[in-house]
Amino acid sequence: MRIKDLIPQKKPFISLEFFPPKKEESLPGFFETVEKLRAVNPLFVSVTYGAGGSTQDKTLEIVRRLKQDHELEPMAHLTCVGASPERIQRFLNQLEEAEVSNVLALRGDPPQGQERFVPDSEHFCHASDLVRFIRERHPEMGVAVAGYPDGHPECATFREDYGYLKNKLAMGGDFVMTQMFFDNRLYWNFVDIMRSMGVTKPIIPGVLPIMSLQSVKRILQFCGASIPGKFLLDLEAADARGGQKAAYEVGMAWARKQVRELLEKGAPGVHLYTLNRAEAVLDIVGSLGSSAEVD
Repeated sequence: MRIKDLIPQKKPFISLEFFPPKKEESLPGFFETVEKLRAVNPLFVSVTYGAGGSTQDKTLEIVRRLKQDHELEPMAHLTCVGASPERIQRFLNQLEEAEVSNVLALRGDPPQGQERFVPDSEHFCHASDLVRFIRERHPEMGVAVAGYPDGHPECATFREDYGYLKNKLAMGGDFVMTQMFFDNRLYWNFVDIMRSMGVTKPIIPGVLPIMSLQSVKRILQFCGASIPGKFLLDLEAADARGGQKAAYEVGMAWARKQVRELLEKGAPGVHLYTLNRAEAVLDIVGSLGSSAEVD
C-alpha cells in the first residue's frame, strides 16, 4: 500500500529508518531489533543503502522480509549513484515482485573519497530525474522525496533549495521526508515557506536521537545539519562529567522533548532514525503522554 494513502488514516504516527548490516551474520540480530520495534506500531519503515549502491541487494532482501515476514510497510531508498535506466528498472521490478510499493527518491551522496557528486548517467543527475522515471515507468509506486530544513549544503540559498524540492513534488513526489534537525523552529519555518510556495503535500520531520558526543560530531560533519549551541554544550559537559552514558541521557531527553513538541504542535508524524538500535526508540515512544499519543 502506498504510504501517502496511509498518512491520512493515522495521524499522528511514528515511522522508522533502518540501514542494512554490512555483514551477513549480523542479519539475525538486525531482525531481532525489528521485532522489538514492532511494538511502536510504525506507520512505515524505510531502509537505506550504502554509497554507490553498495548494499542495494541487502536493501531489497530486507524490505522483502519486512513486508512478508514482519508485516510492516517498507520503503526502499533509491539514489542516482551508480544508476542507469536498466539498473533502476530492474530494482523497481524486483520491489514490485516483493510487493513493496514505496521508494524514497534521492540524488545520493558522493561515493567515499569523492568531494562532489558526479552523475554516473546523464539520465539521473538529480532526484527529480528519478521521480520522473518512476512516475513514467511505475505510476502506481509511492514516491517520497527528501527536504532539508537547514538547507542543502550544496545550494547557494534556501530559496534555491526549496525550489528544487517543489519541483520534485511537482514531478510526482507524494510527500517530503526531512533531513535530521535538532531545533524544531527550523522545521516549522521550513513548512511555512513550503506552504507559501504552494506546496500542500505532507512534510514529515526526521529526528535522530543523539547517543554520544562522538556520534553527533561525526553526523554533523557528514550531513551539514546544525545543532543548537546549548544542546552541544550540555552534551560536552555531560560527556566530561560522566562519559557516554551521561551524554546519552542528555541526548535522549532532547529527543523526547523534540518529538513531543512536534506531535503536539501538529506535525503529521515523526520519522525516527533508529541507527538499528531499539532502546532509544522504545524510550522516546514510551515517553509520549496522552496529549501526544500515537495510535
